[in-house]
Amino acid sequence: MTKTQPNVLLICADHWAAEHLGFAGNPSILTPGLNEIASCGVRYTNAYSECPVCIPARRTLMTGQSPRSHGDRIFNDQLPMPEVTTLAQAFRDAGYQADAVGKLHVHPQRDRIGFDSVLLDDEGRPQWGTIDDYDIYLGDQGLAGRQFDHGMSNNQYHWRPWHLAEEHHATAWAGRNMARVIKRRDPNKPAFWYLGFRHPHPPLVPPQSYMDLYDKVDIDDPYAGDWASNPDNLPFALSALLSRTNLYSKPQLKEAKRAFYALCTQIDHQIRYLIGTLRLEGLLDDTIILFTSDHGDMLGNHNMVAKRNFYESSTNIPMIMMPNKGNPRVPEGIVDDRLVSFADVMPTLLDLCDIEAPDTVDGISMIGDAGHDYIYGECGEDDHATRMVRNSQYKLIYYPVGNHFQLFDLQSDPRELTDLSGDPAHGETLNLLQATLISELYGSDLNWLQDGKLVGYPDKVYRWAPHRSLNSQRGDGWPPSPKVEIPQIEWTMERKNE
Repeated sequence: MTKTQPNVLLICADHWAAEHLGFAGNPSILTPGLNEIASCGVRYTNAYSECPVCIPARRTLMTGQSPRSHGDRIFNDQLPMPEVTTLAQAFRDAGYQADAVGKLHVHPQRDRIGFDSVLLDDEGRPQWGTIDDYDIYLGDQGLAGRQFDHGMSNNQYHWRPWHLAEEHHATAWAGRNMARVIKRRDPNKPAFWYLGFRHPHPPLVPPQSYMDLYDKVDIDDPYAGDWASNPDNLPFALSALLSRTNLYSKPQLKEAKRAFYALCTQIDHQIRYLIGTLRLEGLLDDTIILFTSDHGDMLGNHNMVAKRNFYESSTNIPMIMMPNKGNPRVPEGIVDDRLVSFADVMPTLLDLCDIEAPDTVDGISMIGDAGHDYIYGECGEDDHATRMVRNSQYKLIYYPVGNHFQLFDLQSDPRELTDLSGDPAHGETLNLLQATLISELYGSDLNWLQDGKLVGYPDKVYRWAPHRSLNSQRGDGWPPSPKVEIPQIEWTMERKNE
């Protein structure tokens, strides 16, 4: 192992869907840096998050494992990482220095999961007794505990401009600290750098300067399929997802999207800043850059916000890779439409650095001709569970409560506007994908079967309930609150007493 091996910069945003990019055909979002990076490498259009929610997805990214292998498909916020070789550890075992900045979302919070160093931004979760490095930075600036003075929730879509100077924004802090990590590298070793931006995940608090960039931009309207127009005909879990939008009018959702796009553009500019840093350090030509996200955000599409579902806006993620200069294995300016998954990131990056992937990895390298026949997705284990099978043309989504299926032809209907599950002309396709889904079931999912067929659970009606914690609202951070037994995330659940 020598320092002549390429460096790797892996950048992961949070809540950023594949459709939230200018070069992906979105005329409303400003992503000039990522547009150019994509032109220098490969963009995978059909990349999917196997479990589109933060913790399970990040376990997949850092282990190369499916939710079935790493043990979380629900968002288990107190589950330690599995005892396998992580992405960072695999690079370190091969002689790399491995450093991380930003959001890791692991438990315990100071678990380095194989990295030599971690500068942590854990989104202000001190209830387990840890003050992360971003909060420590704010304290050093005389702003101790002032992170959430903006009053916005981490899981809602109200918005306002960032309340502190732009330099103190979490996105600016993460980019600046990654630049410093790059400058402080060991010159005798190749480097693996991981940058976890916490945004555009709410709270929607972009700096005013980034809102100003969108003053004259016509923000695209949300779209909705015919199947989403009558909530009374929707399965229980889907009704629950739609209920989260009852807090916002259509104009409010459109302005929320403007703020969301502003956060994306701020990240794009920080990536440009890091490209410049690598260039000035003489490292750009020797560095592989991969940009992705743990999942997307519905942003009003099909009358939903957030994630935890398998519609394209939630589960189809950006996957953009710019290789080191002259790498013959990754052509420039290529759009690759094959199916890839979040679990494929680890074996791909190791493959490009001639490092063998651990036996525990489920993903496959995106380099070369190998591919997936289908992607299996799973999220939740209770009444809100949903499952997905996506092959080269069709997607099946399954809701066990009510034994409800949806089928979409993504070649002719990429926005999933028409549900084909009740169309006899697609009966053979429906049966084929149902059989594939059944072959993937395990654990409590087997209760959905009877005589080898999916029967699910009896249907029920979802009744919206208000949320007294405002979906995990944060508050005053100084002096630090005591260690308390409260959930990291609380979701709006069904009203029980009606």
